[in-house]
Amino acid sequence: MALMITDECINCDVCEPVCPNDAIYEGEEIYEINPDLCTECVGHFDEPQCVEICPIDCIPNDPNHVESEGDLMAKYKRITGQ
Repeated sequence: MALMITDECINCDVCEPVCPNDAIYEGEEIYEINPDLCTECVGHFDEPQCVEICPIDCIPNDPNHVESEGDLMAKYKRITGQ
């Protein structure tokens, strides 16, 4: 499933540059994740890089975008053309 950033985000900007799919962007109040681009780093890394680097642990799974590992891999292949 895609990830999401909660309103506990402190806008520290450490998550945006580590996202290999450019899914993270600066929203009106906090950083946000585009669920159409988020693969939880499947295809790139073993763990979601934004979750690994977030200093306040505000990036949980998005219950509104439930996807299997296979779905995430298919999205990765579509995004990267691989």
